[in-house]
Amino acid sequence: MEILGELAALATSVTFAVNSAFFTVAGRRVGSVIVNRVRLIFAFLFLILAHTLFLGSPLPLDAGWDRWLWLGLSGIVGLVLGDAFLFQAFVWVGPRISMLMMSLAPIIASFVAWIFLGEALHLLQIMGILLTIGGLVWVILENNHHRNLENRDYLKGILFGLGGATGQAVGLVLAKNGMGGTFSPLSGNLIRMASATILMWLITFGQKRGMSTLKAVFENRKAFQYIVSGAFVGPFLGVSFSLLALQHADVGVASTLMALPPIFLLPVSYFYFEEKFGWGAVGGTILALSGVAVLFLV
Repeated sequence: MEILGELAALATSVTFAVNSAFFTVAGRRVGSVIVNRVRLIFAFLFLILAHTLFLGSPLPLDAGWDRWLWLGLSGIVGLVLGDAFLFQAFVWVGPRISMLMMSLAPIIASFVAWIFLGEALHLLQIMGILLTIGGLVWVILENNHHRNLENRDYLKGILFGLGGATGQAVGLVLAKNGMGGTFSPLSGNLIRMASATILMWLITFGQKRGMSTLKAVFENRKAFQYIVSGAFVGPFLGVSFSLLALQHADVGVASTLMALPPIFLLPVSYFYFEEKFGWGAVGGTILALSGVAVLFLV
């Protein structure tokens, strides 16, 4: 059954690549803030459906308050703050560069865990980190993008991609405190999503932007379709595939295969978004993901 887990891990990468492309298109139509607000609602609903199908209940009400606290904080940091940066990066630099920047998340998480949780970093893991950073620098400075270094949106997109990776990394470290024992990852993800959705919409209504957000989405049917599709493909299909992968494949192999969205986004960016890049971008992407593989497989 190991091959099933590996295929599920690859499917996870494909779904998250498609998911990022959908949110990029929607964000360029109605703005990243609106996309983040609306996709949280649908992602929450799809996760409730997944939780009911796989675990027999719509919500993990038997989880202790400490799990809700840590996973709730994780959702706020990762899904509200981190994804706010990521979704704006989608708009400015597209899904390919944005998702490649997200490959820094496990590296940042490793450093945070090293500092605050005392988790050691081995020499090979440090080499993997250096490979990933080197690959990212190669992609960012790749010849076809030299002109972009004078483009303020490109520079801001890189920084916002870094912000997205940092938010996800800190969110993962916080989640670790709430995921002890045999607690279901699907339940943990649902708690994170519920906390993020509630806070995001409390802020939205507090700013009196609830109706304007819904109006903007419903008036742009294409954006609405992309948001709903992205919420279904990512949190529902992607999370389901990732759980199947972790159940049937080695964690290191599964994690490495699930880190491949930037590879799948190369043809999507080239043909659909008409983004021009050279072989340096391909080489840098492969180098960066090789570093991620080293980090997970050591």
